[in-house]
Amino acid sequence: MNRKGVPLRASGYSEALPLDSKSRLPLLEELPWPNSPVFLDSSGKEQFSAFLTDVTNHELLASKGLASRLALMLSGPPGTGKTLLAGHLASQLGRKLYVARLDSIISSMLGDTAKNVRSIFDFVAGKHAVLFLDELDAIAKMRDDRHELGELKRVVNTVIQGLDSLDESTIVVAATNHAQILDKAIWRRFPYKIEFGHPDLDLRHALWSHFLSASEDQDQQISVLSRMSNGMSGADIEQHALAARRRSVLDSSPLDMASLGGAILNKKVDHRGDASARLSDLKRRLAHHLVNECDIAQSETARFLGVSRQAVSAYLKATTDAQ
Repeated sequence: MNRKGVPLRASGYSEALPLDSKSRLPLLEELPWPNSPVFLDSSGKEQFSAFLTDVTNHELLASKGLASRLALMLSGPPGTGKTLLAGHLASQLGRKLYVARLDSIISSMLGDTAKNVRSIFDFVAGKHAVLFLDELDAIAKMRDDRHELGELKRVVNTVIQGLDSLDESTIVVAATNHAQILDKAIWRRFPYKIEFGHPDLDLRHALWSHFLSASEDQDQQISVLSRMSNGMSGADIEQHALAARRRSVLDSSPLDMASLGGAILNKKVDHRGDASARLSDLKRRLAHHLVNECDIAQSETARFLGVSRQAVSAYLKATTDAQ
């Protein structure tokens, strides 16, 4: 069994994974369990907990005729934590995590894609593992799509047959960014579903706090970041937070919340540049955004920017005059 975060290959044991017959590339990867925490909203937590409970009590439910197929569908935009959740599921259950590599599965040769799909399901059968099918929509689109070739429609049938062939102990987690194009027969084979969206306010607060390693006295600043980052994914928040911390370490300076706020506005992190005019313009734009678009009080905005309330009033006046 894997130790947390260490694949069996690292301990001297190498398992032969199925390969594409033409490219000789592996169709699956065995990934280590993740070290990063997974963040879910209240609905996601409830559904994930219910799935875990049913998995751990599968034999009892089966004895009463109440067991369901252990298949979980994750849908939602990129960067919301679908892959991470699959890793945490494997970790909590103490199972290997096999991830299908779509770049290897989809072949330019007619018939080879379906063959690759069959190889994956044949390999995981009976292994008491977690199989993660990322971007399932790439190989399981609706079969009534007139624009798709007959070969791709046969691939969908192969996926369905593969899912039906698995024993009850195998857990399948699938993810899609385009739930609306998945074949209906595929959906019916996933009785458990979690829909991911962009994190809500409370979840954004938790994400910023974690990735910035924020202290309690920074909670008010974290609250500002949470409100101004509406629409960002968890991956976006992680990227911005870690970039800000790296710059703080490299510059041997405290975390620059104004620059971090500016990075959110610009969708990029750039803490360099020492021109006072540039810094002043950044704080002016941030003051306008926080007060007028995020409905944050001027006093709270001043604390976030590290300036006086009078300075915030001046920034707002300058923005108004410039319009």
